[in-house]
Order: sequence, then C-alpha cells, then structure tokens
Amino acid sequence: SSIHTELSLKIQTAHAHHVVVECYHGVFIQDILNFISEYFPQAQTILSSNAYRSEDEIIKRTYPNITDDRVFGFMTSLELGDLFDPNKIQEIRKALEKNQQFVFIVGIGASLIEPDPDLVIYADMARWELQMRMRRKEVANIGLSNQQEAFELQYKRGYFLDWRLCDKVKKNLIPKADFVLDTNNLKNPKLVTGSTFMQALKQTVQQPFSLVPFFDPGPWGGQWMKEKFHLDPAAPNYAWCFNCVPEENSLLIDFDGVKFETPAINLVLFEPVELLGKKVQNIFGDEFPIRFDFLDTIQGGNLSLQVHPLTNYIKEKFGMSYTQDESYYILDAETDATVYLGLVDNVDKTAMLEDLKSAQKDPSRPFNADHYAKKWPAKKHDHFLIPAGTVHCSGNGCMVLEISATPYIFTFKLWDWGRLGMDGKPRPIYIEHGSNVIQWDRQVEWTRSNLINQFNTIEQNEDFLQEHTGLHDLEFIETRRFTQSGKVSHQSQGGVNVLMIVDGEQAMVESPDGLFDPFIVNYAEAFVIPAGVQSYDIRPYGTSAGKSIMVIKAFVRV
Repeated sequence: SSIHTELSLKIQTAHAHHVVVECYHGVFIQDILNFISEYFPQAQTILSSNAYRSEDEIIKRTYPNITDDRVFGFMTSLELGDLFDPNKIQEIRKALEKNQQFVFIVGIGASLIEPDPDLVIYADMARWELQMRMRRKEVANIGLSNQQEAFELQYKRGYFLDWRLCDKVKKNLIPKADFVLDTNNLKNPKLVTGSTFMQALKQTVQQPFSLVPFFDPGPWGGQWMKEKFHLDPAAPNYAWCFNCVPEENSLLIDFDGVKFETPAINLVLFEPVELLGKKVQNIFGDEFPIRFDFLDTIQGGNLSLQVHPLTNYIKEKFGMSYTQDESYYILDAETDATVYLGLVDNVDKTAMLEDLKSAQKDPSRPFNADHYAKKWPAKKHDHFLIPAGTVHCSGNGCMVLEISATPYIFTFKLWDWGRLGMDGKPRPIYIEHGSNVIQWDRQVEWTRSNLINQFNTIEQNEDFLQEHTGLHDLEFIETRRFTQSGKVSHQSQGGVNVLMIVDGEQAMVESPDGLFDPFIVNYAEAFVIPAGVQSYDIRPYGTSAGKSIMVIKAFVRV
C-alpha cells in the first residue's frame, strides 16, 4: 500500500527502531496490528494496554468521575497516565532498552510508554464514528472490557473521562508527530505528514468552513429533514442533526483530491486563538462555545419537558465551567405547531413536583404538562430564548434550529410523555436535579416580554435589514438576523461567528480583500467564520441571485 511505502521510506531515512502509534479512543487496534504484521513482519509489537492498571483499579480510580448515574458524571482532572501501572511501564522500558530491535509500540497511551521514540504516528478518529462503533459493541472504554455495556454508559465514560484524557495527549503529541492517520473508514485509511496536517489546520482557520453533519433518529423525531436533505427514506425518522458541534462533528480536508477526515475539535485544540479569538478563548479555554443543531418534530412528537442547569449548579455537580443556555429558532413549522416555554401564572410548585413524581412512578397517571408549563404557538422564523433554569420543550410540528452553548448533554428531563427511547427503555428522568434549578418566577408575562421574538431593528435600508433577535441578557450568545437582496459586509470583531441561511437557497461568502477563496453555502447549512477572518461579505448567489435571503449569525458577547 502507499501508506506502507511512505512509512518504510521514513523508517529507513530516520533509522527508526522504536515507532510509536498513539491511538485515539475507538481506533481498531487490531487493524493496525494486522497492517504491521503484513507489511513489517520483521517488527516486534508492544501493546500499550499491557501496561494498564487492572480493570478493578481503573474503575475504582475513575469512580468519582463516572459515578453511579446513568447519564451524568463529573468532568475529570485525571491524566491518561493515571490509568497505567508505573511498574509495568518500567518493565516494558527496560525490555526496550535491552532490545534494540525494530519495535512498534501501539495503542492508547503508547507515547507514555516510549516518550522518546524515533518515529511517531497519531491514529485519530472522529467522535461520531467512535459512537457508531460503541453502538455496534465494537469498542470498549479505555482499560476496560465493557464492549457489551449499554451505549449510554459507554458514552458517559467517554464524555467525562476517556475523550478528555485522549485530547490532552493529542494536544501535546500531534504537533510533534511524523504522521497523522485517519482511521474513520476501515477500508480506506489515510496518512498525512504531521507538518502538512498542522499546516492544513492553520489554513482552515483563515477562511470560512462547514463541518460534516450527522443525523440520528429519536423517539420524538420528525420527517422534515428526511425530505429536505434527501436522507435514507427507510429510516423511521430523524430527530437530530448536529451540523456545528466541533466536539462531535468532523472536518474534511482536501489533500490533492484525497479527502482526509479529522475531528473538528482538532481546530479548537491546535488553532484556538485564530479560530475563537483571544477574548473568547480567554473565557472558554480550548472549547468551541456555540452550537448549531436541528431538532425535527414535524410529523413527530414533543421533546421531553426539560430544564437546563444554572451555571453554579453545573459547575458544582458536574465540573463544567459554563452551562447550556439555548434558543429555538423556528426554521419551519406546521400550522398548529407549539413550543412549551416558561410556566403558567401562579404555578403551584409543590403540586407540579408531586405530579411529576407520580407520573414517573405510575405511567397510568400521565403528567398534565399544559396545567403547569405555558404553551405558545410557534410559526416560521419565531425565536424562543431559553436561558438556563427555564422549563421548555419543542412541541410537535416544529423544525428547530437550536442555537445554544455547547455542553449538550446537560438536560434534566422532567417528563417524557410516557414513551420509551429508541432502545426500548424509558429515558432517564431527573426531577430532583430539575427542581433544584427551575426558575419558578418565569411565568407568562415575564416569558412573553423577555423570551419570545425579542426582535429589534439595528440597521435598515432599501435592500437590507439587520435585526437583533437574542439571546437573553442572561446568555452569552448574541444573535443577529439579516434580510438582504444584495451584499452585506460583516466584521468578525475578534471572535468566532457561526451563521446559517434560514430563508433562501444559496449565498456566496467572499473576502473583500481577496484573502480567501469565495465560499458557497446552501440553505440550512451551518458555516463558521474564524476570528482570524476579520471581514467578510455575504450575498445571494446561484438560485438566490436577485432574490432576498435571510441569514442568522451568532457570536459570543465579550
């Protein structure tokens, strides 16, 4: 293979004896071992897993992060090395010193065993493909043999522990790696030199880009995305689409016609200032704070009635530094579509919590959501703002663009309409957590005057209207809507911008100074303008040329 040819040449020129293949969680280690035995039969192999602590020790050490909860843990402060037995590492290192033969050290933490190798290969993969492998029971969590464990438990361990450990190692190692390996497609791995990979990331944050979206069914899922985006008609529904969530989505980089897939989080890890801007990075660290995703309930069902934790609560209980403030921008809606938002006037807190608990214990006594939560009509282009602590859910008949902060698993479901999840089990309900954060004073008039269609005109002329649409003052994201038939000039103002065409079909994003190639975007396709792109123009293009389009833009208030 061409990968073999490239590696052989490098091994010869570097006179490499010790080759480290550091792997991200989810990479199929056996595939790498098979490749080595086929193309480098003279080489010995050492697995990093040989130096792990025992499973019992790992479970004990990580329990404070993993807890007994089905969904929530506590964000780890451990290092990957904490899962390794120092004595086992020393034994392997002594053996390596004595034995100067050609050796591949392979696996998660391989670089901890041999910290001074002759050659480093980083085998990477996207978080979404990793989750697919978990669902198919093909991978275990780090140091465990728990392939058969429920997906939600494996995911929780990944989210609060494994992926954080791997990201720390990755951040340190990839800039020094000789090669980066894309392992997302089993049949077609791709290899690029580390320096070329880093240069590609540097180039990416000098221009607009979009991420690879992924779609998933859910118990409340609808049919709108299936039709609009020409998805698999055999799927029962599509509930979600993550289209700008760098922790989950991947990025495709074109190297001379070869598409190389890399986790989009790599942009955040390696180019945080150019991507986010200094002020945003100063607040959030190496995390991407804005999320765009879709929730489709058209010909579907209601989302769970839910609430998100307040900032102090998420920090204290789960170790997160900011919370899941969000909003629903209605991309499309059926005529009778509704959104639950806030509470009814004079809500009886005690009765509501008692009724929620009764419904949870006895499914034959359903919770009367309309008696406690306020239901509002929803139409296309409405914008509902949802600061943490606000009871809410999209009713059926809505195609929601969710514009929100990124800690996306911190939803306290209060009531799930008595239904089962896609796995046939009841979804977890968190009435106690919810009761600790619900803001009981967010009743009808407060909700109406603070959270629904808070549109204010900022600028207007014959062919251009800029409106402020949110978010609420308690939230750190600002949203603007532009209705335009001609070119509109934008400034990134030193922070990352995330945008989407919410009406119309196509637009062109251009650099007024010719600093990046023109970038074409389509309806409902999220795209990112890095902070380093200081100015950019957007105009209707293609099938939308000469027509009016509507664009929504989100950025962090700093």
